[in-house]
Amino acid sequence: MIYIKKVLKILLLIVGILFLAFVALIIFAEDEPVSTDAVLSPNAGALSGEGYGAEDTWAIYWYLCGSDLESQGGAATADLNELLEVQLPENVKVIIETGGASEWQNDTVDPNYIERYVYDGTDMVCVDQQSLANMGESETLADFLSFCEENYAADHKVFVFWNHGGGSVDGAAFDEIFDYDSLTLDEMYAAFDSVYTLSEEAPPFELIGFDTCLMATIDTAYTFNDIGRYLVASEEWEPGNGWNYTGFVGGLAENTAINGAQLGKIICDSYVQGCQEVGTAEEITLSVTDLSKVGALLTAYNNIGKEALAAACDDPYFFSSFGRSALSAENYGGNTPDEGYTNMVDLGHLVANASDILPQHSQNLLDALDDCVVYRVNGPYRANATGLSCYYSYNGDVDNYNNFIRVAASEPFAYLYGYELGGELTPEALSYISDMGYEELPTIPTLSENGLEDYPLTVDDDGFLVLSVGTQTADLLKAVYFQMSYIDEEEDIILLLGRDNDLDANWDTGVFKDNFRGVWGSIDGNLVYMDITFEGDDYNLYTIPILLNGEEYNLRVAYNYTAGAYEIMGARRSIDDNGMSDKDLTKLQAGDVITPIYYYMTLSGDDEDVYQFEGDAFTFTADSSFYETELGDGVFSFMFEMVDMQNNSALSDMATFTVNGDEILTTVYE
Repeated sequence: MIYIKKVLKILLLIVGILFLAFVALIIFAEDEPVSTDAVLSPNAGALSGEGYGAEDTWAIYWYLCGSDLESQGGAATADLNELLEVQLPENVKVIIETGGASEWQNDTVDPNYIERYVYDGTDMVCVDQQSLANMGESETLADFLSFCEENYAADHKVFVFWNHGGGSVDGAAFDEIFDYDSLTLDEMYAAFDSVYTLSEEAPPFELIGFDTCLMATIDTAYTFNDIGRYLVASEEWEPGNGWNYTGFVGGLAENTAINGAQLGKIICDSYVQGCQEVGTAEEITLSVTDLSKVGALLTAYNNIGKEALAAACDDPYFFSSFGRSALSAENYGGNTPDEGYTNMVDLGHLVANASDILPQHSQNLLDALDDCVVYRVNGPYRANATGLSCYYSYNGDVDNYNNFIRVAASEPFAYLYGYELGGELTPEALSYISDMGYEELPTIPTLSENGLEDYPLTVDDDGFLVLSVGTQTADLLKAVYFQMSYIDEEEDIILLLGRDNDLDANWDTGVFKDNFRGVWGSIDGNLVYMDITFEGDDYNLYTIPILLNGEEYNLRVAYNYTAGAYEIMGARRSIDDNGMSDKDLTKLQAGDVITPIYYYMTLSGDDEDVYQFEGDAFTFTADSSFYETELGDGVFSFMFEMVDMQNNSALSDMATFTVNGDEILTTVYE
């Protein structure tokens, strides 16, 4: 069947888009600092409270695992140079362990050894040299801790991990020399436990810091709550410039009569300043967590986990509603097929989104989180970050989940996700829900059982495609997207353009309509493959696979609803097989060569394989921008994609839009 779609709205939208693109060029061409929010919690008294004696001694133990950040970019050397700008008083010392990099971009550090340096304000002196060892092993960390405690004990100690980070599951300190092995949270804990007497009342460290990506998680806070008084870490990727060590250590040097919370604020504020200076502040997060408050937070987290587990045992359709809450919450590290998955989501944003389906304990959790996170800074495209993230499986990977449960802070949440992903529970989990009053576990409904593959489409009177699944099927879905492609019969290909959720969605009735406007994302008019990673009230985030000067990257693009325009934030490499997240956000520069990466399928072939190819390269200029451009005449396929609570995906029947000038013909294939 063929239909003619009304095009007046489309013409008006195209005119509007061209105008907004012009406005965007003006707005985003201004070289002004990015506005970054700083938030105090109700428990912010520690920031203005009493510190310590001005004559007390301080020691910073810096675990500097250089990895490719140093060997390829000299990032560790840059931070060492920042440190060397600080004049230290006699009561402050910095002890540094170097390793984990195949090459160091300075004439001091030898990559063939584990080396230990002391900086006392005058010079960085090597005081110990050990045989090369894996900085991703617990024993190497423990040996450094023992060395520091035996030789450089202090009244107040700070420990800083420096490297890549991979969130709760993969940890930090990925050693380039030893196949990027990393320290997981349980390995970190074992190292500290072997050297110190750990106590929540009297932890041995004033502050634990992660100058890495993705380590501000509730599982990290749980791991360190009897090791340190405060935790400073980022929920999101950190840009390559990382912490500002001149500001961080310099702030301590200027005033040693402070506490860990006050030092944490200095780290956050100087981090923002450093990111603004180099233009990497758009997506930053950094928070100061009072680890003495983690016990109350974990109680609230476990209570809401029990509430969620009970809701799922009562009605497994709960998982779809909870999944929608997770998909609309800020998540960190990518979580798309092109970028890879960290499966980390903002704890506060997730719970706030789910408060209507978890009414009993949501507010208690949010209050406890506010009390726990005493200070945080957020970039404009991380406005919903609340300071700590938690685990949620965006990709349904059972192996990833099995690694998570080794370090999980919450038993009920571990069981909840085990039920969601596997449809069953371990004997320990069955015993747990039995104590909650549940003896039988309902079967989780899935798309495959409903036979929704090639689900039929209709067309309404205005020529818009309609997917009507009904309320019962809608209840088992956690997401509905659309997939757009370009059909070229002469070349025998279906060129995939990507995925978005720009739909007219009515979840109450289970009716979804297309919003095809004859436009798609582009860089300077060069069409790209794009995938949505986050949909918020103020902005959407997208990822675009490209070659940047011949190297594979994912371009990060935001659509700002207030400005009505897109912004190119930068490019990152994908998460690797070890779970290591790229710390280096590469800002595009005039003269960079961009090659779009596309995916295609054959029209005539019997297989459903997807192939990759490189498009035509073009040069990025000072005036380049991202905007929606007209697709032009041609045939474009459209399919709704439905995703159920276990991440099973099903597609609707295919429809095509044939664009010919001002006319769009809609064809539905049954």
